Amino acid sequence: MTEVQGTFNRLANPTRFLALSGAVLPWLTGLTVALLLVGLYLAFFVAPEDYLQGQTVKIMYIHVPFAWIAMMGYSVITVASIGSLIWRHPLADVAAKAAAPIGACFTLLALVTGSLWGKPMWGTYWVWDARLTSVLLLLFLYLGLMALWQAIEEPSRAGRAAAILALVGSVNIPVIKFSVDWWNTLHQPASVARLDGPAIHPSILLPLLVMAAAFTFLFFVLHLMAMRTEILRRRVQVLRLTQVAAAGSVTGARA
Repeated sequence: MTEVQGTFNRLANPTRFLALSGAVLPWLTGLTVALLLVGLYLAFFVAPEDYLQGQTVKIMYIHVPFAWIAMMGYSVITVASIGSLIWRHPLADVAAKAAAPIGACFTLLALVTGSLWGKPMWGTYWVWDARLTSVLLLLFLYLGLMALWQAIEEPSRAGRAAAILALVGSVNIPVIKFSVDWWNTLHQPASVARLDGPAIHPSILLPLLVMAAAFTFLFFVLHLMAMRTEILRRRVQVLRLTQVAAAGSVTGARA
């Protein structure tokens, strides 16, 4: 246990994180590109058409992963917020802040692709059912967190306030997940993550899982890059404040 805690503390050091992430990112990026190419090929050239939806069903291969990553991104923020509030993890606030814009983009893409898919299937781009409304609320939560971080200049105060909001908003994640079971919605019940196994054909499931893996790795590539940028930005900010304070003390001494 002590050894694991020691490793955890060493990785929590921003300098060590920069070195480790710098080594991992090229390999992770290459894997992401490979999975995306394979997934797109399987989805758009190998997977069969749906007997009712035709080629329109192909939107599923990007819409569903977008929705999964939208929820996963907020889950990352929730875990990071717990680490920030309880354990004061030095990188937790950075991880949460870096994940918010990425999660917001995936959520917006999920809403847009869902609307494009909904028009030929439902006859409308938007309906106020439980799933769509809760995902729209997720987008507003992401935007609220981003606005909160921008509104408070002091990073530690901003991090604490955003962590509290993130934890309060985390109740929306199970609402999104189980909305199709709790209420009567236009969305179909879960067909992949089921206790009795997936309910869709392997010819559809395999491309969907590959695309989900590709977008998952893409999220983490973007997240690591954003964390590195945030760490460097804070270091530059500290250096500027130090220079301003040093210049002020010199001016005061001369006076």
